Amino acid sequence: MGKSKTYEEFVEKFKPKRTTDDCMTPPEIYEVVKDWACGRYQIDPAVIVRPFWPGGDYEQFDYPEGCVVIDNPPFSILAKICEFYLDRNIKFFLFAPSLTCLSGKSSMRINHIICDTAIEYENGARVRTSFVTNLDEDGTVMESAPALSLWINEAVDELHKRKTKKIPKYGYPGHVLTAARMQYYAKHGVELKINRKDCVRIPAMDAQRKKGKSIFGGGLLLSDKAAAERAAAERAAAERAAAERAAAERAHTIVWELSER
Repeated sequence: MGKSKTYEEFVEKFKPKRTTDDCMTPPEIYEVVKDWACGRYQIDPAVIVRPFWPGGDYEQFDYPEGCVVIDNPPFSILAKICEFYLDRNIKFFLFAPSLTCLSGKSSMRINHIICDTAIEYENGARVRTSFVTNLDEDGTVMESAPALSLWINEAVDELHKRKTKKIPKYGYPGHVLTAARMQYYAKHGVELKINRKDCVRIPAMDAQRKKGKSIFGGGLLLSDKAAAERAAAERAAAERAAAERAAAERAHTIVWELSER
């Protein structure tokens, strides 16, 4: 007899709840970040230390002379950690939450390496992630990092591919029309009518049959006239989709103006 749902819920209550402070970094992501930092700052990998692990105490950690901390710390005390390292002249390159990494008291004493990345950590938390460091000595306080963003995103995509089964996405030529594509036109306010004299129904294209594939739900093979009308509808829908995205972005953006001061 299986365990009851009530029993499982009872047990679940006593399991420790994980937060962003429990974000164990996937090794593949960490290696990418480490390689980028080593290349940028000419760091010898042998001097890198990682004082952050479940139950660890970074304040009591034995930091060798000349070491560099490259690690993912608890985000809730990131400002405190940065001050601890700055006060002791310990070099660091730390993971940080992108949108709040400038909020610490020591923010003007460090550089903020801002990336366009969302890392899914081993506890399942997906966090917009950037980095903070005291390795820059030229006064830079914040910079964008497109190369590091690209490296991390490529590693994130590769991990995602391993975890999920990829469903193929099919594209069709202008003379083949599916109900799914008509939904796209309807969504963006574009009308299109196909007359039966300008089409025939097909379950699959010859190229698909060779691979044992078909058009999901079937499709219509269009005449040149209907294909031209479909092309016009495609252009109109694309223009409206772009306009809708721009309008939505404007509607949700509050622009703050500079005061006289």
